[in-house]
This record gives sequence, C-alpha cells and structure tokens, in this order.
Amino acid sequence: MAEFSWDVRSPLDRALVTGAYGARGDAGVSLTEIRNFDLVQVMARRGKAADMAKAAKARFGVGAPQTPKAVGTSDATLIWSGPDQFFVLSKGGKHGIGALAPAFATSASLSDQSHARVLISISGTKARTMLAKLSSIDLHPDAFPVGAAAATSMDHTSVTLWRGKDRDGLAVFNVLVFATFAESLWHTMLDSAAEYGVAIGHSEDLA
Repeated sequence: MAEFSWDVRSPLDRALVTGAYGARGDAGVSLTEIRNFDLVQVMARRGKAADMAKAAKARFGVGAPQTPKAVGTSDATLIWSGPDQFFVLSKGGKHGIGALAPAFATSASLSDQSHARVLISISGTKARTMLAKLSSIDLHPDAFPVGAAAATSMDHTSVTLWRGKDRDGLAVFNVLVFATFAESLWHTMLDSAAEYGVAIGHSEDLA
C-alpha cells in the first residue's frame, strides 16, 4: 500500500507571490496573508445565549461581542459573526476547539474553522480607497473605528471584515474569507490595488 501524508498548504499557495505588484514606487497597499492560526466559531444553543456570554467572560475575561465588533484579549480576538455567535481567533492551540470545548460544553456549539477560512490583512495609505472599490461598508474612521466589524460581501463573496489596531499610524483591516473563494478574492484585491502599488507578503503574526 502506498504511503502518503497530508501536506497542509495555504489556499493562496499558488496565487500569492511575495514582493511588489502594480505601480512602481512606494506601495500604497499592503496585502498580507496570515497563516497558521486557530479559528473557532462559537454559536449559542437555543435559549443559551446568556449562558454562552457568561462562559465567554469566564474564559477570556471580556464579554463576547453582542454587536458587530472585534474585542481583543491578551492572546485572542473575539469577532462578532452574527446574532449569538462569534469567532475566536488565536495562535498556538491555547484557544483551539479542544481547549474551548469544556468551557462551552453546556451553552454553545463549536466549529473549527482554522482550515476553512483564509485571513488577509490589508493596510497602507490607500487601503481604505482600495477597499471602497469592493465593499459598500463605510470605512471612514468616524463610521468604522478600531474594533468595528461587519459580516458583509466583497465582489459578491461573503467575508467577515474588522478593523484591527492601527500600525505605524495607518488603519489595518482584516478579512476572513472561505478558503474556496480566497484565490478569486485575492486576485480581485490585487486588481483593485494595482494602481496604488502593492506590497505582497505572508506572516504568522496576527495583526
């Protein structure tokens, strides 16, 4: 019998070519795929939303987001994904599905989305301008401050979008997209950002 092993590869493995793309000069947009993260969706069972919220507070020290926003802790980010449900984004297995199961055993159902989603971080002086081509969400700082989140679409593709902490004085936007649609959306982002110049990369550091 032939032997084989699963070789875990990013859904963007073929499409992502690190380096510069588009207009020459200083890049106005930075597109970075974040790899090797843990992502668990926590969904309250019927009539258990309050119990789920208590469990989240006990586990993370902060309440689960009840409205479209992302809440950071010392080692995780809780991201609203719909009524009575949220994502837990983290690294290193501390908040993976096995670690979270006991905390939410009686109040919520858990779904491991770590390999089902692709996480793209977008920043740069032209990041908001580029995203305006793809999304109807108002991303002006007054309307979409740090921590704001939305379940929306980009170029007819469903995504979860949230604004992370600013970096070097510039806004950072994060996009979670289903793995099967990631390559298509990636190319659309590249096309939309090309006129501003793009710095392409990947990282294992959460934005």
